[in-house]
Amino acid sequence: MTVNAEAIRSENDKKLSEALLNDPLVKKVNEQIAKAEEENPYTLRRRLLSTSVRLSPRMAPGLHKMAAECVEKLALDTPLELYAFPSPQYNAMCFKPEEGRLFVMFASSLLEGFDEGELRFVVGHELGHHAYRHHDVPIGYILRGNTRPDPRLALSLFTWSRYAEISADRAGAHCAHDLESVSRALFKLASGLSGGTIEFNLQDFLDQVDDMQVLDHKPGEGAPKEDWFSTHPFSPLRVKALVLFNESEFAGGKASQAELESGVRELMGLMEPSYLEGRTNAAEAMRRLLFAAAVLVANADGEMSEQEAEIFERFFGPGAVQEDWNIEAIEASLDDRMEQVSKLATEAQQIQILRDLCLVARAEGHTTPEERAVLKRLARGLGLGDSVVEQTLSASVELD
Repeated sequence: MTVNAEAIRSENDKKLSEALLNDPLVKKVNEQIAKAEEENPYTLRRRLLSTSVRLSPRMAPGLHKMAAECVEKLALDTPLELYAFPSPQYNAMCFKPEEGRLFVMFASSLLEGFDEGELRFVVGHELGHHAYRHHDVPIGYILRGNTRPDPRLALSLFTWSRYAEISADRAGAHCAHDLESVSRALFKLASGLSGGTIEFNLQDFLDQVDDMQVLDHKPGEGAPKEDWFSTHPFSPLRVKALVLFNESEFAGGKASQAELESGVRELMGLMEPSYLEGRTNAAEAMRRLLFAAAVLVANADGEMSEQEAEIFERFFGPGAVQEDWNIEAIEASLDDRMEQVSKLATEAQQIQILRDLCLVARAEGHTTPEERAVLKRLARGLGLGDSVVEQTLSASVELD
């Protein structure tokens, strides 16, 4: 079956991307990037040529051949330049085109540790980011730049980036056309193992997702905490999402596009538990804790600044800031609020609260020791540990 690359793109990726590209801050940052590129063009290629090895067709004929085949499958028309850089960590990346050329970089360990089918998936995945114009949403610039987004925009960026990875995975699977190779590639990327000492088993890898779904009927329980603070979906979830894709009409299966997207949304719900609009007792307890902790973070240095107040109201709604807050009473209530959340909410939901608070704290552009102390108090109170705070505040925000 011939499939158009755009047809297999994740629906949520498309919807969220469109909304983000219309956001005033995203537009402003893109204008700033365009101006900087106009004033100082061609800096990326110069940097790549001076820091990496350009792989010519004579140096890497097999890699160029599979890249050309992926280009054809995804109906791209941009010339490629392939580069290798020294790194023990499996990694690859694709950059926004410059001078009409698209640049794809590969870690040396990945080129040496992946077989042809696995490499084909990686190449297709990176080209998928270009095919779907994911770099038009400059997530790294926005989340790390001087003009910080309000927390709701930050949350939307994190959610979109995960669906963007799902789309890119589908592009890679479309190019590789071999679920076993695709799964092995994701296993290697997740584990760092080359496969020389460990025998990969697809069903055992997928069982990890099933365990996440059924463990005490608490979705998300058991997933590594650091994966909740990443822009990327937890790797077994990505494999499960690709199994659904492989069973869909796009790969010769029986499931319709609607069934595929519904299944993926259910999976991604393990990484994005929603409580801001929920009506359950757990959701209410989570909102109460989020509100109190956010007040304490914003007032950690003694008073709420105008910028903090603006950020707070963007997140909680107009009129949320009150001048007569009893900070001491709110602080005294925090332990009880944490206890209620611990009783009513899953570990996954508790982690989501902490992540959201870290985004609130980081949205102003920096975090003070006093703000970090509040965040770490919350982490300890929920039994999550201090390290998850540091991981969230310093997490990578780039597409892979």
